[in-house]
Amino acid sequence: MNAYLEPKHEMVRKLVRQFAETELTKEVIDEIEETHEYPKEIFDKMAKCGFYGMRVPQELGGQGADYRSYVIMAEELARVSVVSNIWATTPNSLAGGPILNEGTDEQKEKYLKPVMNGEMKICFALTEPEAGSDPSGMTTTAVKDGDDYILNGRKCFITMAPIADYAIVFARTNPDPKAREISAFIVDMKLEGVSTGAPEKKMGVIGCPTSDVILNNVRVSKDALLGEEGSGLRNALATLDVGRMACAAQAVGVAEAALEEAIKYSKERKQFGKPLCKHQAIAFMLADMATEVEAMRGLLYQAAWMKDKGSKEVGKFASMAKYYCAEKANEICGKAVQIHGGYGFMKDYKVERFYRDARVMTIYEGTSQVQQMVISRAILK
Repeated sequence: MNAYLEPKHEMVRKLVRQFAETELTKEVIDEIEETHEYPKEIFDKMAKCGFYGMRVPQELGGQGADYRSYVIMAEELARVSVVSNIWATTPNSLAGGPILNEGTDEQKEKYLKPVMNGEMKICFALTEPEAGSDPSGMTTTAVKDGDDYILNGRKCFITMAPIADYAIVFARTNPDPKAREISAFIVDMKLEGVSTGAPEKKMGVIGCPTSDVILNNVRVSKDALLGEEGSGLRNALATLDVGRMACAAQAVGVAEAALEEAIKYSKERKQFGKPLCKHQAIAFMLADMATEVEAMRGLLYQAAWMKDKGSKEVGKFASMAKYYCAEKANEICGKAVQIHGGYGFMKDYKVERFYRDARVMTIYEGTSQVQQMVISRAILK
């Protein structure tokens, strides 16, 4: 057992792995890939298992689990199905995180409980066409009008937007770009002036729709404000620390799965009169992959342990985990495809899906280059 973990964490691993291997069968995953729809039956089962409330305190009806339990859940789901991991972790991070961070008691009661029960979906609307890696450059505005705010702008690449009931929208409440005064609002997606673009046609993580969110003179009440005016960017960055750990856990899960498939195939496939794994070039490649998976896991668990202990350095370590794990997952999945040869390029083999799913991990929730910025600032201050 890893030094950062306790027996209770291995119990979480056992339970989530059992669920993933029992419910997320090849037939289910193939259907998701073909239809681009996530089965409601599986979605509801994850709600009953308490996955959506893993990080929510028990007094609010959640599991009250620590961050190490959370990343283990994410890792084990991603080991079988990355898109299932996204459905399970989003309520705990991008959807629920901002409300947990700065929501009023009324907001927590109104939004968190339905999200945990699978009765409501909330998307996190931060990224814009001209403000991706730099959220302070957003142009979406929220202008006060009496007791209301009028929102205008466009968000892009918003996970779950086409099916969301509400969106946490980040907008400027000070028109001066230098002010960096960004606020967060909980916006009903059925309000007049709110619309979404067509779902994007994505390379991977099929089964969780992504689209633009367009806000055209959308009027929201002051009760929709999340936290104080001007606290939105702080809230978003705190939320992303948790999301980055979940992303690192996704990377660990898919990398482990790719390694397992590569080992299995290398034992079965024969070339030049012996199994692939008996060729030093392949054996050494597998050795590198196995070593990298363990290094990824150690960095991930350290970041989660630091978050559990309230360390002030958790932001740096969350970025390190996200950066390293995402980059290595891409390398490991690429090597797994290479070991499979021509078969690795075919959709009949799992590694083809792993390779596609892993690619976005160096991009969303802060690109690898943004993580390098965060890390370098932390070590050079």
